[in-house]
Amino acid sequence: MANDSEPGSGGFFQRLRAKLHAGTSRLTQDLRQILPGRRIDAEILEELETRLILADVGVSATARILEDLHRKVARKELGDVDALLKALQDSLEGILKPVEQPLSIDPLIRPYVILVIGINGAGKTTTIGKLAHRLMAEGLKVMLASGDTFRAAAREQLQTWGERNGVTVISQQQGAEPAAVIFDGLQAARARKIDVLIADTAGRLHTQGHLMDELKKVKRVLARLDPTAPHEVLLVLDGTIGQNAIAQADEFNKNIGVTGLAITKLDGTAKGGVVVAIAEKLKIPIRFIGVGEQIEDFGVFRAADFVAALLRTADTGNG
Repeated sequence: MANDSEPGSGGFFQRLRAKLHAGTSRLTQDLRQILPGRRIDAEILEELETRLILADVGVSATARILEDLHRKVARKELGDVDALLKALQDSLEGILKPVEQPLSIDPLIRPYVILVIGINGAGKTTTIGKLAHRLMAEGLKVMLASGDTFRAAAREQLQTWGERNGVTVISQQQGAEPAAVIFDGLQAARARKIDVLIADTAGRLHTQGHLMDELKKVKRVLARLDPTAPHEVLLVLDGTIGQNAIAQADEFNKNIGVTGLAITKLDGTAKGGVVVAIAEKLKIPIRFIGVGEQIEDFGVFRAADFVAALLRTADTGNG
């Protein structure tokens, strides 16, 4: 994937940092404002714990972070606020680094099938359009399949993205069988020697068992043509819904088997810490994050960049 999130490049990292701070989060206020010259003690750690919870980092991840910080205080390793911030940054990166796993398209699999799933309004179709743009920029031939045959505007929205990117969209009339549309897409992609097929699906709540069964059917039908397909099941999560995103991801993963996450709308919440909660709880690779509607507001997830943006620390300097 293109290195568009390189810190200091003026690219996605800078957009991420700006968009994460469009709202007001107590975590993102500079701790130096309340800690000048103060010794790091239990009261300060309690204040930090409150900030982490309010920023949607979650109880489990917060407990893990605070345990690490208390241990360092006991060893007298945190002498000042700079040491505290560095320790907090290290703890957050320790949780996020294992899920920093960019999407890798296997060139030996053709077409490589990406099935995109999620609830209504999470941003699936927009994510598909942005992902198609990225893949084409890398020289890959992309095709889209409109498996959302229920929402009236879904096909038109995907067609618009197809036109913007200059890619073919396989679709049928509203109400058609989603599995059949996506199967047709795979057949067409094979015939035209397409590198990547990205399949849209209708939004569904994670509690709707019959719609989960429909996704299972899509997977079974794809396997008739390619037993290894889909090669990526990308779950799109709305970052504004906080801890509910964890319950959604957990159910989709149990029912369908999620291989990667795209977390969207992080510009619409001051609680970017939910990404940490998701990583700590689910351990599912985070492929992409989105901070707006524009194509350039979508980038590869990088743990160090995200933490630096969340804490408003200096550029990480990582490539």
